[in-house]
Amino acid sequence: MKFIKENGFEVTMISSYGNELKSVVERESCPHIVVNFTRKITPFADLIALIKLFFILKKIKPEIVHTETPKAGLIGLWAAKLSGVPVRIHTIAGLPWMEYNGIVRKILMLMEKLTAMAASKIYPNSFVQKDFLFQNNIGRKKMQVLGNGSSNGIDIHHFSLTQELIDKAAELKKNTCLKENAHIWIFIGRVVKDKGVTELTEAFMNLLSYYPDDQLWIVGEEEPELDPLDEKYIDILKSHPSIKCWGFRQDVRPFLVAANTLVFPSYREGFPNVPLEAACLECALILSDINGCNEIVQNGKDGLLIPPKNTQALLDAMLYLRENPATTEKLITSAKEKVIKNYDRKIIWNLLLAEYKKLIAEQD
Repeated sequence: MKFIKENGFEVTMISSYGNELKSVVERESCPHIVVNFTRKITPFADLIALIKLFFILKKIKPEIVHTETPKAGLIGLWAAKLSGVPVRIHTIAGLPWMEYNGIVRKILMLMEKLTAMAASKIYPNSFVQKDFLFQNNIGRKKMQVLGNGSSNGIDIHHFSLTQELIDKAAELKKNTCLKENAHIWIFIGRVVKDKGVTELTEAFMNLLSYYPDDQLWIVGEEEPELDPLDEKYIDILKSHPSIKCWGFRQDVRPFLVAANTLVFPSYREGFPNVPLEAACLECALILSDINGCNEIVQNGKDGLLIPPKNTQALLDAMLYLRENPATTEKLITSAKEKVIKNYDRKIIWNLLLAEYKKLIAEQD
């Protein structure tokens, strides 16, 4: 948002309230309005949000509304269309309905189609996701992937090794009493089922039979109201001496520098940023073979891909990296070079800025 503002646009941010909101407003230097969006199917609350947005947009009179997340897209784009906003853009970063069946899947898929109806342009953040949407007849004539994919790219300078980060990482390892030659496996994200945390926990517990001094670090918050883990796994994560749960962290860089391997066994993604950040900070990558992840990693070249929901495959991949350090170093080097070349944030920002200018010009 700050970049767009610096290039001649007046930018207003709208979102629900969250712990990170204050830091986002300070960083982006743009005014912010709170409108509560839920992440569940809540027709009454959604209608209230739609009405509030309609009047906000009527007052602001923007030339462009750009939405991200399924609920913000559905409500935000229809509020924009009804209030007369000429350019309505939606970035699709993930498709929750891919993990549902029956009536819930049909409802969520209908919501995606309704969102596409209200959009002027749709930006899936990966090529595989674009193909999937095309196959399901969603926004076929409106879709475009910017650059090589990703919603926002990453700041490759921010996610680069510095002595300060190395010192912070050393302190973290010291505080967890990590033994020499022990390996840190790290997960960063929402601590929920559809991120593969169940399979990760089981695989790590089995790994300890081979490497009893290794540690698993979990960085992120639980979401008990949406997709909670079974109590059995919550108890293991909170009580096992080899598992460290750090909760939400604004700056994940010291944790990535301390770790050896990012394990990201998610069931579904759009185009995740965490693997890009980890690659820049020289973590090896084990990712699910799903949308987005399989565009970041070519199996055996930049990291390892595993089938989602497969504990044994995950364990086998962890053991392979543990037992083949020379190969692991090659994977790390290849992944870092690929991310720096293809996913620098400035590339995505400039492509998006060009799209904004083009779409506005087409309205004249």
